[in-house]
Amino acid sequence: MVLLIILQSITFENFIIQAGTDASLVPTDMATTNSTVKLTYRNTGTFFGIHVTADPFTLSYSQLTLASGDLNKFYQARSSRRTVSVGVMGNKVPLYGGGPTLTAGKGSGSMAPVPMILRTTVHSRAYVLGALVKPKFTRAIECKVLMNPAKLNKPISLDKSCIYL
Repeated sequence: MVLLIILQSITFENFIIQAGTDASLVPTDMATTNSTVKLTYRNTGTFFGIHVTADPFTLSYSQLTLASGDLNKFYQARSSRRTVSVGVMGNKVPLYGGGPTLTAGKGSGSMAPVPMILRTTVHSRAYVLGALVKPKFTRAIECKVLMNPAKLNKPISLDKSCIYL
C-alpha cells in the first residue's frame, strides 16, 4: 500500500516584527506570523479507508518556533485524494535577541528574506478487519521555506524543498 502526502505550497498573509515585552515584562522584539499550508493526501489502498491525524505544523526560524497550526483529523476513503489547508499562526512570539537578524534588510526600512523550516509528522491508521488488524503509517516532513516580505499573499511552492522521512 502506498500513501502519498505532498506539501504543495505555503502562503504568508503577514509577517510583522514589533517591539514588545514577554510574559515576565522583559523588553524584546515580537513576531506575528499568519500563513496557510496546502497539502494533498492520497490513499491508493483499494480495500480500506484511512484515519489521518498530524502533529502540529511548526514554522521555525533558527531554533525559535514562530508559528504553529493543527490539521483537523479526517477520514480518507479508499482510492481517493483530498487537498487540505492548515493555518499556521503565531501571535506576538518573543524573539529574545533574534529580531535584529530578522529585520536587517538590504536598505533602509526593508526586511531581508527570512529562511524558515516547516515541520510536521502525519499519522495514518487503517482498520482492515474491523478492530483486528490496525496498521499504522507515519511520515515526518521537513521543508525549507524562504519567506520574502515583498511576496506576501502569494503561494510559495514546496515541491522541491521538502524532505519526506
